[in-house]
Amino acid sequence: MAEEQPMEVAVEGKKDVNGALQEVLKNALIHDGLARGLHEAAKALDKRQAHLCVLASNCDEPAYGRLVEALCAEHAIPLIKVEDKKKLGEMVGLCKLDKDGNARKVVACSCAVVKDYGVESDSVQILLDHLKKNKQ
Repeated sequence: MAEEQPMEVAVEGKKDVNGALQEVLKNALIHDGLARGLHEAAKALDKRQAHLCVLASNCDEPAYGRLVEALCAEHAIPLIKVEDKKKLGEMVGLCKLDKDGNARKVVACSCAVVKDYGVESDSVQILLDHLKKNKQ
């Protein structure tokens, strides 16, 4: 345990937006604050429960992406796009982990919504700063 802690500190100093996004999604999943899939995401966006929306760029249906983008724009909810829906599925926990901790049987997820960050960490601040910088 004592050996792992310095590694985490070193990683946090150089954390990028993708690493921060993975940590935020993991914490939201642990604290039951994550909506996965179009139906759950649309309900959370429409009820204004969402703090952050993540959309995969390669979703199957173009109308799917337009709906999520429109709901985010209408309710002023920040939207982050990721390149691959399989990678997003892995980030939101839609996979099985083998004994080595590698993801197996990953289910694709085109949209995820963070309703509750769980814990306010540095990763949340990195994401919010990134969103502010890209908004201007």
